[in-house]
Amino acid sequence: MFNRDFIKFLCVGLLNTAVGLSVTFLFINLFGSNYWISTFMGNSIGAVVSYFLNKNFTFKSNVSNREAMWKFASVILCCYLVSYSVSYILFEFTVGDIIDNDVVHTNLTALVGAGIYTLLNYFAQKYFVFKSDSI
Repeated sequence: MFNRDFIKFLCVGLLNTAVGLSVTFLFINLFGSNYWISTFMGNSIGAVVSYFLNKNFTFKSNVSNREAMWKFASVILCCYLVSYSVSYILFEFTVGDIIDNDVVHTNLTALVGAGIYTLLNYFAQKYFVFKSDSI
């Protein structure tokens, strides 16, 4: 289940996560944007990096861009909604009252959401988006 593709995915993920989280934290801390706008902007920019690197490097897929892009966009959106909603709810019910600094709370929630997102996104890309070459 976790093979060479997963290792490549994690390496690519480090790069697109660095890009995405940098944008997320930039929006939270510099622009004062809320959680949803910040995580959406960060993940959108990280997704562009992710698509091209995962298609060409991780999964070496020959699936056409026309076919893969709509699947990829669907996967990214679904993974985003699920992972960041779970993270948000998890933090609200567990540490919401403990951490009273909104910026720290929002940053930690975004970080946990990114971890959940990575796992969901790997399996969805491997078995749905770039399926023809990755199995």
